[in-house]
Formats: sequence, C-alpha cells, structure tokens
Amino acid sequence: MEQLVRHAPAVLAAGLAFVTLRALPFSSSVEDDSSHNAPSTATITEVEDETDDLDVQNKDGSVKPVHVQWRNINCVLMEKSGGVNKEVLKTISGEAKPGRLLAIMGPSGSGKTSLINILAGQLPASKRMRLTGHLLINGRPVRNANHTVAYVRQEDLFFSQLTVRETLALAADLQLPKSVDKDKYVDDLLKRLGLAGCAGTIVGDKKVRGISGGEKKRLSIACELIASPSVIFADEPTTGLDAFQAEQVMETLRELAHDGHTVICSIHQPRGSIYAKFDDLILLSNGSLVYMGPAGEKALTYFENIGYKCPEHVNPAEFFADLISIDYSSPEREEITCKKLEHVVNIFKGQMLESVYGLEKVDGAGGVSVKSSSVKHIRPRIGWWQQFRILLRRAWLQATRDGPTNKVRGMMSISSALIFGSIFWRMGLSQTSIQDRLGLLQVAAVNTAMAALTKTVNVFPKERTIIQQERTKGSYDLIPYLMSKLVAEAPISAAFPLAFGCLVYPMTRLHPTFSRFLRFSGIMTVEAFAASAMGLTVGSIAPSLEAASALGPSMMTVFIVFGGYYVNEENTPLIFRWLPKVSMIRWAFQALCINEFRGLKFIKQKSFDVENGEQALDRLSFANSSLRETVVQEGRIALFWYYLTYFFLKRNKPRYQKFEALPRPSALAECSRVSGKSEQEFSDGIAEAMNSKAREDEVSGQASTIASANEDEAKEENSNVTIAADEDVG
Repeated sequence: MEQLVRHAPAVLAAGLAFVTLRALPFSSSVEDDSSHNAPSTATITEVEDETDDLDVQNKDGSVKPVHVQWRNINCVLMEKSGGVNKEVLKTISGEAKPGRLLAIMGPSGSGKTSLINILAGQLPASKRMRLTGHLLINGRPVRNANHTVAYVRQEDLFFSQLTVRETLALAADLQLPKSVDKDKYVDDLLKRLGLAGCAGTIVGDKKVRGISGGEKKRLSIACELIASPSVIFADEPTTGLDAFQAEQVMETLRELAHDGHTVICSIHQPRGSIYAKFDDLILLSNGSLVYMGPAGEKALTYFENIGYKCPEHVNPAEFFADLISIDYSSPEREEITCKKLEHVVNIFKGQMLESVYGLEKVDGAGGVSVKSSSVKHIRPRIGWWQQFRILLRRAWLQATRDGPTNKVRGMMSISSALIFGSIFWRMGLSQTSIQDRLGLLQVAAVNTAMAALTKTVNVFPKERTIIQQERTKGSYDLIPYLMSKLVAEAPISAAFPLAFGCLVYPMTRLHPTFSRFLRFSGIMTVEAFAASAMGLTVGSIAPSLEAASALGPSMMTVFIVFGGYYVNEENTPLIFRWLPKVSMIRWAFQALCINEFRGLKFIKQKSFDVENGEQALDRLSFANSSLRETVVQEGRIALFWYYLTYFFLKRNKPRYQKFEALPRPSALAECSRVSGKSEQEFSDGIAEAMNSKAREDEVSGQASTIASANEDEAKEENSNVTIAADEDVG
C-alpha cells in the first residue's frame, strides 16, 4: 500500500494518458485502394494529420529514428456463436527502439507471429477475429501501420530465373525516383548485405539450382531495404537455415539495427551466439507477456530475482524456453507448468505498473516532426509505360530462361506432331478421310490448349504471391503487369504451335497450300493465348498449386466435351447451350475445319454422299460461319479470361485485420484494473497520497515562512549593530 501511495500521482497520470489514447480510434489494416495505389507494408497514418509524407531518411542519407510502442494489444478468435474460442494475445504491451534489435521469443503457438503481423499491419483479416489495442510511433498515436516498414516473410519468393543483381535492379527501377543512381544504389546494397559474390547467380528455386537459403533471406532483406525503411520486421528469419546461414542472417539484422533502423524479429529458439546479438527481448507464452526488456544479463538477473536462476553454461534461450513452456506429457505436469507460467506472468504484470505499463515515456517530437506520421506514398510512383517496360523485361527474362519448362513444351509439341503425323500419315481425298481429318483437327486443338494451360497453371500460383507482395508495396499496377505478361509470352506461345504445325501439316497432307498452313498456325496460336489466359485465371483464384493443377484440366475437359466434335451444338441441352459459345476448343476446332474443308473436293464413293468440304461443314453446323468470325470469337475468349484474371487479382488482394475502437474507460477503472486493487482502494490511496503531499507542502511552506522571518530579524539586528558602530566611530 505504501508503494501504491508513493507512486499514486504517477500512476494516475499514466491512467489519464492511457484513457486519452483510448479515445483515439485507429486501424492497422491495409485500406481498400484503387487499382493502382495499394499501400506498402507499412503506411503510418497519424490521427491528427493525413497530408504530409514521412521521410524515412535524413538529408545526409541516414535513417531517421522511429520509436514504436504498442499498448494493451488483445487478439481474440471468436466462435460462430459469439463466444471466445481462443485468446491469441492477452494485453500485450512493449516497445522497439531505433538502433536496437528486438527479438520476440516463445514456444510454438505463443503468439509470436501474430504479434509481429499485427505490428507490421499484416495480420490476415477474419470475421471471427477481434483485435484491440493501441500503436504509437515516436510517442504519437496512429491509426494505420502499413507503409514505412519493411516486412521480411518466412518464405522467400522470387522470380527464379533472374540473377540477384537483376532482382534488386528491377526492384530499384520500380520503387526509386529517377534522381537516384540506381546502379550505385544496388552495388551498395549488394556489398552491405554480403551478396556481391553471388550477384551474377540466378536466384533459383526447388527445381533450379541457385543461391543458398541464407543468401535468399539476405536478398529478401535487400529488396525490402530498397526504399530505406526506418522499421524492419522479420518473421522467423532463421527458419529452414543451417547454423552458419542463420548466424549470417542475424548478424545482418544486427548491423541494420546499429545503422539506425528499428529491427523487430520473431525467433523460436536461437543458439547462444545468436541470442547474444539481441539488444531487447520479449518473451511470450500462451498469448501472455512474460518479459519485456533488455536481453543479455539483465534478463537473466530479472528471472533470478524472482526465483528462477539460469544454470551456468546453459544457453539463455533454452532456459527461457523451458521456463515458459507448458508440459503436456501428463495432467500433473501440465498443471504444475501452467501455475509456474501464471506466476511469472503475474509478477511481470505487477511490475509494469511502476513504469507506465512497462513502457518509457516518449517525446512526441523525437526523430519525426509533428506532422510526419501520415504516409500515403513514400516512394515516387512511375508511369504506366515505365512500369510496362520494366515488367516486360522481367517477364521476358523469366520466360526465355526457363529452360526446363521450354524444353518440355518443345518436346511435347514435336513428339505429339510426330505421333499424330504417323497415325494420320498422308491422308488422301477419299470420303473416308473426312473422319480422319476431323479427328486430327480435334486432337490438334486439344493438344495445343492443354499444353498452354498446363504451363500457366503450374507457374502462376507462385508468381501470384509475388505479385500480391509487390502490389502491397505499391510497386506497379495490374494492367501493366498483365500486358507485359501477354507480350512476353506471345512469341513463345506462338513458337510451339508453329513447330507442331511445321511437322504435322506436311506429314498428314492437310490442305496443301502455304496460305492454309499459315492460317492453321495462326488459329493454333490464338487458341494457345486463350488457354494461357484461362490458366492465369485459374491460378488467380486457386488457393494452392495443387488446387490449380486439379481445377484447370477439369475445366478444360468440359470445354473439350462441348468442343464441336463430340456433341453437335444443335443437339446440346438448353441448360448447357452456353458452354459451346465459351469453349476455346470449339472455336479453334471450328476455325481449323473451315480452313481445311472449304474448297476441298473428295473422290466420290458409293457409300458416302459427302462430295466436298462445304457439305462436311454443313454436317457439323459450321457452314454458315466464316474463318474471320471464329478467330475473332477465339480472341474474345482470350480477352475474357485476361479480364477475369485482372478482376480476381484485384479483388483477392490481401485483407488485413483492423483494430476495433473500444468505449472510453474511466481513468480510475483502468488504473484499478492494472494495479489489481479495487476502485475504492485505489481512490483512497490516491486521496491519501494527495493529502500527504498537501501536508508536506504546508509544513514546507511554514518552515519557509519561519526561515524567512528569522532571516529578516537577523538582517535587522546586523543593521542595528552596523549603525551603532558607525556612531562610535563618529
């Protein structure tokens, strides 16, 4: 009680400050944007001002300091009925200072990733989730946290066929203004992050050998550093790395922190040499805050003072992991470890009261001006033409260097042509050749569509994730991206049908004119474009590569059935009458038939009544159609699928959880809740403290008055003595 009375004024002030923060609504989600202004990973929007931009660099190029604080973060997963299903985070408070590396540690399921996602504005939105709390930047409350920070994810995703230098150079071209010397900027980044030695090596992936896992992680950090962010978040950056690579990555983060960045990372259980690199530490367990403060010896001293001493020659990280983990091996062990965890959580919660919930008070003007917390675009944007030019270069490099995929597609085209050419070898003009020609044209249309679909369906789901991340940074718009994709893939998509036609056409002796061969190749190319566009659409809506690989061929099978060969359109049930109209197989098959049969005359046979190609087209219900009409319709289908890709990519952009506004609590109720005292006890304590302060002031005032009176009397006496002495001298 004496401690409460002694600190009552400070606690009351803290409570009043906290209530003031409660009154300020804010959100940490990425706001819905237009088709081109998706915010980056960390726009910081201040409540009072929404017009000025945050400069993350000083004029000399150094990073401006950013002090991040969060207070009373609660994250709850609700049941459908409205009850609480799981408390993900329970009243978490903390801070991250510029120039220091903060590590968030805890066992699996403790809430590490959830906390770092919340702070970075990257927590996936859910209707069943409730998120409350407060975020401050340099002491000022904010509404949004989604632009001036870098966010390094667990999974490193890149365009596998680009080199390390090309990856950074393209990111710099998209994000930096013209005034910056991009080549020098990229060279400095490569040297700074230790990537100069592998600058000319392709990034690679699981199928293509490239740089190592540690180099990929440092490349991820380098890409995020293009715009020199003040705050860097890294979600378990050592996952999947060996000890040496993990050491290098953490040393990189430590150097970035010492350069002035505010660095926050989550990590599971680091080795001792990595733990020694941490400046500050947060320990979480079961969604509760166990410790927030300096790492190293101070953290060990804290736990030793509350009765938990780390044995000698034991890794502190392992000691903390054992201390805050719950043992589920038996009900007895679970109960014991739960009580121990509750004990250490309550001790730290109680000690937070004396330091305003464990956070130091921050000067609102420190490092950033009063109007600097509002960010719309911290990077100058470039025009559509420049975006298209840069993205076209990337798409072309990725497409032309994908040797394994191109080899497989080429081998499929050549082998299919040889097989079909052998089966339909040198078809004559007998009436029996009509069925052979129809069969060849049908399998040609199906083969071309399936080959193009398989390529985009297997590649685009991974590329889609990269696109969403880059658009979240505001690097480019969707339309330039899709246009660059179309233009870059066009020559390659045309090459394989052309190779197929060059072999199968003379082998089977289709309509033997060069103009018909060119039309044959053109029809196959347009169909390949339409199938590729369909693959992009499937990849944009499928949640995974496996789902896309299953959905794409299934949809194509339906289009094959209604492709004009197996089912006549006039005999199609009314409910399915629309399917032939949107089937790329149907229009390609129809165009190939018109190109092949029109003007063709057959040798008359007694058992057949089809004497020419026009009669054959009439049997297929294609007689009234023109070649131009069918090719145009095929092109429309391609454009339709491209539009659907654009629509789904724009609509399915990531949504992030928003903070919910809470009703304003009273200062007395809030201070009572944190202190663990009843409102009456807390009020009595504050009153006693105020009365004690008043009595002290009164006594001090009386003493001051007496001292002043004594001083006046002394002065008067001294004056009388001086006068008397003067009279004696006179």
